[in-house]
Amino acid sequence: MLESRFGESAPLSVGIEEELMILDGATLLPVDAVGLFVGDAPGGRLKTELHASVVELNTDICADVAGAIDALGTLRRAAAEIAAENGLAIAAAGAHPTAAYESLPVVQEERYLAMMRDVGYAARRQGVNGLHVHVGVDSAAACYERLEAVLPWLPVILALSANSPFVAGADTGMLSNRASVLAELPRGGAPPAFGSYRAWEEWVERLVRLGVIEEHTRIWWDVRPHPTFGTLEIRIADQPTSLERTALVARAIVSLVASAPARETPRGDYLQNRWAAAHRGLEAELIHPDGDRVVRASALARELLGADPPEPEALRQLEVGAERAAADIVERTLG
Repeated sequence: MLESRFGESAPLSVGIEEELMILDGATLLPVDAVGLFVGDAPGGRLKTELHASVVELNTDICADVAGAIDALGTLRRAAAEIAAENGLAIAAAGAHPTAAYESLPVVQEERYLAMMRDVGYAARRQGVNGLHVHVGVDSAAACYERLEAVLPWLPVILALSANSPFVAGADTGMLSNRASVLAELPRGGAPPAFGSYRAWEEWVERLVRLGVIEEHTRIWWDVRPHPTFGTLEIRIADQPTSLERTALVARAIVSLVASAPARETPRGDYLQNRWAAAHRGLEAELIHPDGDRVVRASALARELLGADPPEPEALRQLEVGAERAAADIVERTLG
């Protein structure tokens, strides 16, 4: 059985990971500089990710979203101070608006180099940035039951967070290109329906035994159990630019984990909704979680939030255009 820590932190405790871009202060293009940032900081840690032009902000375990957002504010400021001292800038978005995803430098650590060898070009294409929200659950069984409960709502989370409308400066017509890029990975996109945590665990153990994967974090689904942390990890969201949007998305996710009705979602419905949300954001027509009607994503977001949802940040990038977007993103990251 996999080592697990379910129940060691309070139910609905929160940990958040943000992936921020490191840019040259003059050109605003990505630079290989994550080594300047890595270390402990008040409220959490600054860590490496696959690409050396990205710094990952990890909060400590927090009692609630408000505490996690306070910690992220501190971490963002710490990263910005390091950047300013070195002629750099930090920026938060689902992807850089003009840089080619596959052009970004890779961190020269064995775990990342192994991913490049194993996955190949699809791994190099992962020059995109996401918001990952960990929510504490009290048992393995509850983790799997909550995974199935939140799954039909994750396209709404994607619609709220869509923030990667450009690929190498081109407007592709998608508000989240990151969603499509992530789906290129093996074991990406929607998790299969295993029926129980134990069935999922047995599958992971078999893949490890066969040498297909090293361990459970080599599964990159939109939502996954994280037994090492004792959490359900929701990974669907594009990286928001504003901390306020991160807070909105995180609150919505925790609300879903707390109270979404238990159900098993047809994976065909999920894949359709995932694509539609990535394409049109809150204007997408989605199959309702109950499966019997089609509704606008904005209506589902209103149902989830209890208020009219703000428009996706991708629309701001499209408004200013790819060439101006990087400067706008930098300005709004700490604004």
